[in-house]
Amino acid sequence: MSRSTSPAGSRTAAPADQSPRSAKLAVTVFPLLIIGGAVAALLAPATFSPLSAGVTYALMIIMFGMGLTLTLPDFALVLRRPVPVIAGVAFQFALMPLLAFAIAWVLQLPPALAAGMILVGSVPGGTSSNVVTYLARGDVALSVTMTSISTLLSPLLTPLLTLWLAGQYLPVPAGDMAKSILQIVLIPVVAGIVLRLLLPRIVVAIQPALPWISVLGITYVVLAVVSGSHDVLASAGVLLIVGIMIHNLMGYGLGYAAAALTRAPVPTRRAISVEVGMQNSGLAAGLGSAHFSPEAALPGAIFSVWHNISGGLLASYWGRRRAAPEVAQD
Repeated sequence: MSRSTSPAGSRTAAPADQSPRSAKLAVTVFPLLIIGGAVAALLAPATFSPLSAGVTYALMIIMFGMGLTLTLPDFALVLRRPVPVIAGVAFQFALMPLLAFAIAWVLQLPPALAAGMILVGSVPGGTSSNVVTYLARGDVALSVTMTSISTLLSPLLTPLLTLWLAGQYLPVPAGDMAKSILQIVLIPVVAGIVLRLLLPRIVVAIQPALPWISVLGITYVVLAVVSGSHDVLASAGVLLIVGIMIHNLMGYGLGYAAAALTRAPVPTRRAISVEVGMQNSGLAAGLGSAHFSPEAALPGAIFSVWHNISGGLLASYWGRRRAAPEVAQD
């Protein structure tokens, strides 16, 4: 990860060695492409439903690209600053699953949609959270480390949390889900890290293209899931979208509040807020489709659309406000 001076004047890591201009372009264009994919799937579901066969491979490509952006020093932050890293990951795996369960219960979502929402809450941090944190003048090094650690923990924690909270709605094949996460997440991420260690110059040279590969992969997942759940979306769409918006926004708010309770500086609070609120919803959609039903994948697909919009808006708001580490309040 290259180092660059943030707009606030502090030293932060630009995610994936991107320039500020390309990072801003990514946050602006990503939601538009994903929204376009969702609309296309709604208008022509029969055209895109065959894409469901390739969802697993699309997710593996996304996670491989994530691994290419990581270096071993990204994990060293756990030793240098263990408190914010451990606290942030704990907030993510505690707050988001419980929020999802509560929202699904309050809204009385059908079992498949409730299980899908809980699955969204139980997956690791989103792949675009690092860019959003950078633009929000947050602690990017912490954001990258939290995404990395939560991703590596997901083969264990995601199936267990889903089994615990979603098991009352649908049978949860926790063992099969753990194997899928190892295949889709852990192996591609580790392969990306190893390749960067072996061929660092080549990997750094291609890194500006990696975010676009990621968003194309997420758009592919959205096309496949939305087209396969067209009827369910038509009948329960408004209620589900409201639930997903509440889930995401409460994740931001409670993540920030929980970080504030630890007396963390403002850049750290912002990073934790974004990491808690933005989920790897593409992975949730893929797991929902593979282990439950197309309907259970729908919350992940919609979350992919919405959290990129809300993340861009949050980055724009915080990006206009200075976040000196000594500031006590935002």
